[in-house]
Amino acid sequence: MLENPVWAALSGPQACYAEASGDAARYTSDISPFAGLADPADRAAWGDLARLTHEALLTGPTLNPGPGWKTEVAVPGLQMVGRAMTGVADPDTVVLTENDVPEVLDLVERAKPGPFAKRTIVLGRYLGIRVDGRLVAMAGERFRVPGWTEVSAVCTDPDFQGQGLGARLTLAVAAGILERGELPFLHAATDNERAIRLYERLGFEPSHEVVFALFRYAG
Repeated sequence: MLENPVWAALSGPQACYAEASGDAARYTSDISPFAGLADPADRAAWGDLARLTHEALLTGPTLNPGPGWKTEVAVPGLQMVGRAMTGVADPDTVVLTENDVPEVLDLVERAKPGPFAKRTIVLGRYLGIRVDGRLVAMAGERFRVPGWTEVSAVCTDPDFQGQGLGARLTLAVAAGILERGELPFLHAATDNERAIRLYERLGFEPSHEVVFALFRYAG
């Protein structure tokens, strides 16, 4: 499941957020640009994806586009799992809701943690830290697959980096996941060595290499 987390999420715990066609599914565009295929090596599944959208972001260990699809951008990444870690609740965090989305999107624009849309926040529990009322850091849950939930959107305002806020939020989100009897996992860009070292210190272990790739259909 973790090798194909988007499909596992959209065909399982997060099916309520999916648009599906055959062996392809995607989140609605106001939630996330990610899509998944039951088997990325199946050319027919890429045809199903073309019936859903002409642009999609996919992730997995190996992604070779089907007929008519072209790779626009590909970023190497690393999936990490928290099988033996211990989360830490943080009393200074606040639960973010849809009412906070304007502030969240403003923080995302400044900190650039990756894709985040107007309704991404519905995918799970998002926590934030405020300083003098201003949202300066956040983290939350994105892909949910049976037994696992992804920690995502870990970001800190550039003016407040270096204070350990991202680490605190990562541990707090992980604590909520562990309390549900699930395990946390996350992704980092391969060249983001600082983040990878941080996650290792927090108790995450490398699982396998992945790629994040944006594909466009021109068939």
